[in-house]
Amino acid sequence: MKRMSIYRILVVLVIATTLFAACTKEKTEVKLAQKLSTSQLLNVKSDSATVVGFVVAAGDGFFEKGVCYNTATAPTIANTKVVFTAQSTMATYTVKLGGLAYATKYYARAYATGANGTLYGEEVTFTTLPVIPTVSTPAITAVTGKTATGGGNVTITGGAAVTARGVCFGTAHAPTTAASKTSDGTGAGAFVSALAGLKGNTTYYVRSYATNTAGTGYGLEVAFTTPVDLPVVTTAAVTGTTKVTAISGGEVTYDGGGVISTRGLAWSTNASPSITDNNIVGGTGTGAFVSNLTGLVKYTTYHIRAYATNSAGTAYGSDVQFTTLSDILTWNIPGDYVGASYPGSTLANWSPDKSPQVISTISAGDKLEGYVYMANASNSWKFATQPNWNGPNYGDGGAGKLDANGGNMSSAKGYYKLNADATAMTYTAVATVWGVIGDATPGGWGAQTNMTYIPTAQTFSLGVHMTSGAAFKFRGTSDWSVNYGSDAANGTALNAGGANIAVTNTADYAITLDLSHPNVYTYSANTWGLVGAFTNWSGNPDVDMTWDSVNHVFTATASIIAAGEWKFRANHDWGVNFGGTLDALTQGGGNLNFATPGNYTVTLDPWARKATVTKN
Repeated sequence: MKRMSIYRILVVLVIATTLFAACTKEKTEVKLAQKLSTSQLLNVKSDSATVVGFVVAAGDGFFEKGVCYNTATAPTIANTKVVFTAQSTMATYTVKLGGLAYATKYYARAYATGANGTLYGEEVTFTTLPVIPTVSTPAITAVTGKTATGGGNVTITGGAAVTARGVCFGTAHAPTTAASKTSDGTGAGAFVSALAGLKGNTTYYVRSYATNTAGTGYGLEVAFTTPVDLPVVTTAAVTGTTKVTAISGGEVTYDGGGVISTRGLAWSTNASPSITDNNIVGGTGTGAFVSNLTGLVKYTTYHIRAYATNSAGTAYGSDVQFTTLSDILTWNIPGDYVGASYPGSTLANWSPDKSPQVISTISAGDKLEGYVYMANASNSWKFATQPNWNGPNYGDGGAGKLDANGGNMSSAKGYYKLNADATAMTYTAVATVWGVIGDATPGGWGAQTNMTYIPTAQTFSLGVHMTSGAAFKFRGTSDWSVNYGSDAANGTALNAGGANIAVTNTADYAITLDLSHPNVYTYSANTWGLVGAFTNWSGNPDVDMTWDSVNHVFTATASIIAAGEWKFRANHDWGVNFGGTLDALTQGGGNLNFATPGNYTVTLDPWARKATVTKN
């Protein structure tokens, strides 16, 4: 009985979930420790929170209980309170505090009021959550077919920092930041937005936006319509170029929101041609079209631009230029430089039709080039535009100029690279000394191994040992201004300044350089060997030949155990092979013959195409 009366005296109030506390007392504040508790704080939102109270013992009884709260510490029922009115048979009670301000710190206490006054539980504190920002959307201005100007004003930040703001826009209502948008800074206040990437004659919907930790708020939607924009058109590459014609065209990829009333190709000898220059109409609408240019002038540079027109105006593609083909010029080089070094040659002194030539190319019709060997100690020569003396001929006008009334050019003995410009009327004559150079050659990249010129063949020759895994080039001047490599793998064509020529086998090579055909320069680099019945015609390795630098021939020794036929072949392959007679070998000629068994020494001059066979 004593224990029961003690429990009746005790009263307790419960927790009001983590965010609330206390209240003022009416008249006399009575504190009964451990009797009333603010036990729990729940569901804190931007405008509400839930507090749980706990009554430990009712004592003589309470006629009111609830939660009081305030933005200052130690709230009392004299501040704001929420009375618990529901029926409850349990010690706990739950009160929802509503109508709170967002992003605001509150203090709360559970309370219970009885005849002896008001008891308060312990104080709890909480801060309501922020809300999304408030932003307004102004009207859109400065509208073009591609761009417009918008913006907004963040009037309320929502109780948290605005980390992003701008406008979102699209062709459907209620655009969001998941669609096209601008990014225009942070924080509160007005901002300006530049809308780009628009299409002509299109209605767009726009909303300003602002983002904080609570989310993204949008302003009211506004709409605008772009005017018709200029089309977009591309210019096609030029193909099929001749002396007087070419093919191009273009493609209209965007109509600007209007109707393409005409499209085509504008052309001129001046940059950025327009429809007021020459133009070829290519139809209407979008899509690709082809334009055939005719009536052009040979070896002339033209500019072209595709165009497309709608109600907004005319738009152009990029400026593409091309040059029509030219007549290839051929000039002859008559002079007295042939001399006795051309035995049996068809060349003749001062005969234009029996002289070397300089020739231009399709891509450079006014620039001529060629090589001439000046055989004498002192040589005179001229340029003749015809294979006779009837056409214009040019001599030295001084300072590298060509002059129809000029005197003969003069050159010392040597092998010259001649260039002439038929438009600028200039010329050069560069003396060259040809050889091979590279890490595949005896002198490496530091020292050139010179070649020997053969006037009767008009080619250079060299027997040299070269190393695999390395490369070489042909060089005519020590300053490298005249040199040739090959841009074609395993080819024979030479290119000015071309790629290094790779060597795949370590061996002695017969190298030939042919510069006698203007602008078509070639070379060969061959190893030589013997093949025949004694090697089973390739069943066994060829008998390789080595270079004899004293006698300037390739040589090999072969033991022939039985009489039989044989041939010379290059590079262990039948692409280049010599046969026929020893003193006049021919490519692909008939088989040679070892008449009797024995040990033989065989020599070969692959340039003169002569050989010897000596039985030891």
